[in-house]
Amino acid sequence: MVTVAALLFACCGQTHFATAKVKVPLPRPRPVEAPSAAAEPSSTPEVKNAEPPAAPAPVLSACRLALTETIAIAPSIPDIHGPGGCGGEDLVRLEAVVLPDNRQVTVKPAAILRCKMASAIADWVRTDIATLAKGLGSAITGLDNFDSFECRGRNRIVGAQLSEHGRANALDVRSFKFADGRMVSLTDRSVAREVRETVLHSVCARFSTVLGPGSDGYHEDHIHLDLMERRNDYRICQWDVLDPLPAVAPLLPAPRPEEAPPRAVADEPEARPNGGEADPVSVQPTEKSSADNPPTKKRR
Repeated sequence: MVTVAALLFACCGQTHFATAKVKVPLPRPRPVEAPSAAAEPSSTPEVKNAEPPAAPAPVLSACRLALTETIAIAPSIPDIHGPGGCGGEDLVRLEAVVLPDNRQVTVKPAAILRCKMASAIADWVRTDIATLAKGLGSAITGLDNFDSFECRGRNRIVGAQLSEHGRANALDVRSFKFADGRMVSLTDRSVAREVRETVLHSVCARFSTVLGPGSDGYHEDHIHLDLMERRNDYRICQWDVLDPLPAVAPLLPAPRPEEAPPRAVADEPEARPNGGEADPVSVQPTEKSSADNPPTKKRR
C-alpha cells in the first residue's frame, strides 16, 4: 500500500508543478524625479579629457645647487645647442654678484655663462676684487661685461676654431665701478701699476686663460678670462702691465725763426775759395825725437 501511494503522489505532483505558473518579481518603476540615463556619469574616464602627466622636475647639478642667491643672482636658462658646437648646458644668466655683506655687484650687461664659469667669477669678485676695492678706500659696485656668450670663432675670424665665448665659458672684463664713482679700467695705463698687477696675479691663479694687452693684438682694451680645459692642466697668462705714461710730455724743439733762411738754401754748402776746395793744410815737418831713433852700436 505504501508503495502504491508513493507512486501516485509522485505522478500527480509532477503534473501539478508542470502546469503551475511561476511568478517572478519585477523591479519597482523608476521615480519621475530621477535623472535620465544619458545624464548619468560614466564610470569609465574619458581619455580625451585626461590631463597629460606632469614632466619630471629637472635634476640640478652640484654647481647649480651651490650657486645660491646668497652668492649670486644667476637664474638658470634653457640649454643652448647651436651650429658647430655652439652653446652648452647648465647655463645661467649672471646678473649680479652678492658680496659677503649682502651688497650686490651688478654685471652689465648680464652675462650668459656656464654655471662653473659664473661660480668662478662670483668667487673672484667676492674674495679678491672686494678686498682690492677695500684697500683703495671704497667698495666695488659694478663689473663692465665687454662680452660673454657669442657663437663665433676665436677673435671673430671666419673659419677659426670655436671660441670659448661660443661655449659660454668665457667673460671679457673691461673695468670695475666703485662706490665713490671711480671707474677702474684694467688696461688704463693711468691706473696705478700696483693695482693692475694685483688683478693680474689674481686672475692668473684662478682662470686657465688670461689674455690682455700684448697677448695677440685683439685684447688691448679688455681682459679675456675663461676656464678652457687643456692637457696636463696647461694654462695661458699673457697680459703686459705697461708702465704709466709720463705726467709731462717731452719738450718739442723750438719753432724755426722767421728770419732763418729757407731750408733749401741752408742745406746747400757755402761757396768756398779755390773752387770750393778746402784750403790745403800746411804740414810742417816735425823733428824726430831720440826715442823714435834708438841709438845703434858702432861696429868695431
